Amino acid sequence: MSFVRIDRPRPEVALVTLNRPERMNAMAFDVMVPLRHRLEELGRDNDVRVVVLTGAGHGFCSGADLEDPGTVPGVDSLTLPTIALRSMELLDEVVRTLRRLHQPVISAVNGPAIGGGFCLALATDIRLASETAYFRAAGINNGLTAAELGLSYLLPRAIGSSRAA
Repeated sequence: MSFVRIDRPRPEVALVTLNRPERMNAMAFDVMVPLRHRLEELGRDNDVRVVVLTGAGHGFCSGADLEDPGTVPGVDSLTLPTIALRSMELLDEVVRTLRRLHQPVISAVNGPAIGGGFCLALATDIRLASETAYFRAAGINNGLTAAELGLSYLLPRAIGSSRAA
């Protein structure tokens, strides 16, 4: 089963769905690595004029999967701190890939966008939120700074520095 689904609901529109609803589309590496690759492919597809990013089920993305993070590629024989650094770099590359796409990217936030999921939504050009959507910077609860994956850069630009603070 693929954790990233691509549909073409209309000509020139690519609908990218995080497809792991039983984990609220959490950011496991088994989801994020294919997401980055699929986004890169869409970026090179001249028939795609807009990309829409959403989550399957009732959640957009619940952030880092702390229970079942999947396999981090290319970390054999590395120390734990280096594995952690590579992991953050890999997730950061997903956000940067979204930002680099030539097509406009719309996030259809259909439920919770927490932590890294919040960052994914912020990395898109336009965010459309359902009535059940909510956004939460949750990194601080996990011993992080709540500024990972570009949150401290993207949030003030999306809603203004006063509201972000």
